[in-house]
Amino acid sequence: MANKTYKLNTGQEIPAIGLGTWQSPPGEVRKAVYVALEAGYRLIDCAYCYANEDEVGQGLADAFKAGIVKREDIFVVSKVWTTYNTRVELGLDKSLKSLGLDYVDLFLVHWPLLMNPNGNDDRFPKLPNGERDIIRSHNHVDTWKQMEEVLKTGKTKAIGVCNYSKRYLEQLLPHATVIPAVNQIENHPALPQQEIVDLCKEKGIHIMAYSPLGSTGGPLFRAEPVVKISEKHGVKPATVLLSYHLRRGSTVLAKSVTPERIRENLNLIELDDDDMKLLNDYSDKLTKEGKLQRFVYPPFGVDFGFPDKS
Repeated sequence: MANKTYKLNTGQEIPAIGLGTWQSPPGEVRKAVYVALEAGYRLIDCAYCYANEDEVGQGLADAFKAGIVKREDIFVVSKVWTTYNTRVELGLDKSLKSLGLDYVDLFLVHWPLLMNPNGNDDRFPKLPNGERDIIRSHNHVDTWKQMEEVLKTGKTKAIGVCNYSKRYLEQLLPHATVIPAVNQIENHPALPQQEIVDLCKEKGIHIMAYSPLGSTGGPLFRAEPVVKISEKHGVKPATVLLSYHLRRGSTVLAKSVTPERIRENLNLIELDDDDMKLLNDYSDKLTKEGKLQRFVYPPFGVDFGFPDKS
């Protein structure tokens, strides 16, 4: 499964599984990236906001130096942070410098809003009352126009979005001269976001799933269908939750800094129709009962158009 790829609307091949680096503690990311590449991962997902791209870059450099991979063998993803949504190229340049790369394979809009670029913090500017310092007059379509310009520079091979709802995609697409290659969203059986997945499939936008285990501590490990399927196949619940995305035709990001778990996360399986029915029935039940679980939703105070949050 480590070698499985999907073809993007750009013609690029994107790996089916990647290493996520969000919330990876300082001092541990460098080794995690190296171990992942050594184990067979070929996609590394990072972002300026994570404040650890320097270490990711060190891990990449270590792997290049050791001859484990060449630059052209791997797929590196970064994201423009919300304080740079009116300065997209600058945001990309900062990430490239940290990563020690000339280009990334995919550059994404991290969230469709603008936090004050002249605020009191480079990443998380706040107002005197403690709320996020957001420029509410900003139109996310303007950020996408800058993304399209950055694509022409060759500093990224493709562009896409993160955390885009159906509503926001429908606002963006009529104005886009380049269709996003990817929409990276929180995705798992407790948050299938089928309306987004279906629209993206229709438009040729590939889904990349983050937080596939739910969140820290793997809250979905105890979900009844996940336990049942893991027992049936003799695998851990994490394997079931990661394999779910391959059956859906999505790329999945597995985040860990533990070498054993990083390697373990590559051991995915083919879920059968009965397995998927159990998981889909579970999703449908949560949807009907209004009990969908979204684990990642920063306190921006913005309605992004997700049905479970609107």
